[in-house]
Amino acid sequence: MRTEYRPSVVSRAVRTARALPLTPGITLATAHRVLQQIVRDRGSVALMLAIPCMLMVILKLMFDDADGAFERIGPQVFGIFPLIVMYLVASVSTLRERTSGTAERLLTMPVQRLDIVLGYSLAFGFLALLQAVLATLLSVGPLGLDIKGPPYLLMIIAMLGALLGLALGLLVSAFARNEFQAVQFLPAGVLPQFLVCGLFVPREDMSDGLSAVAKVMPMTYAVQAAGEAARHDGVTGLFVRDALLILGCVIVVLLASAATLKR
Repeated sequence: MRTEYRPSVVSRAVRTARALPLTPGITLATAHRVLQQIVRDRGSVALMLAIPCMLMVILKLMFDDADGAFERIGPQVFGIFPLIVMYLVASVSTLRERTSGTAERLLTMPVQRLDIVLGYSLAFGFLALLQAVLATLLSVGPLGLDIKGPPYLLMIIAMLGALLGLALGLLVSAFARNEFQAVQFLPAGVLPQFLVCGLFVPREDMSDGLSAVAKVMPMTYAVQAAGEAARHDGVTGLFVRDALLILGCVIVVLLASAATLKR
């Protein structure tokens, strides 16, 4: 996604923020600017919205002849696919804003680092919501994914997974020098979680070392929460705990991302 510094857009956003006495005004102005830039890039929008749906279609076709396989695996990937897609988009787009100097120019103005990070989060979070809605409607509708719990629980997990991917992408953009390096962080930080999250082998069947590693991986709790939504009629205590753990990880990573912005 191509993002570049445009003085008129940035200055207009800052003037809008200054007109509001509260800090949320700066956050909303930043979110509006970032969302405008994202919408201009139709390829990135298509990537964020269509790829998770396409992956669910492929998963359905793969397990169409295996009885119960799609119902078992389908809900669990709701926290995985959005995480990976949002990580790629957020890390590359944020890295370009850092390398182009847009973030640094914003920090020369009377704004807080957390305002900028929250502005990015709101912009991408809106797209994450659309992504979660589309993936859920497609899965429980045309693809026939049968779950015992209400579909909105899967939507919550999909959005939390996307927000976690967004937070990781924002953080990684501070350590990568170019887009290629940002993508290289994917196998190092995300794929190990994918392998030990319990999707392939139950955690209780893993070795003690891998099981201990899985317990500190946020993707593990996304998979576990999605499984709870698929197996139980209502909201369980384990689902709430896992959702709160993922949300806590998102907040911690966003705070770390704000700390990487330097004036």
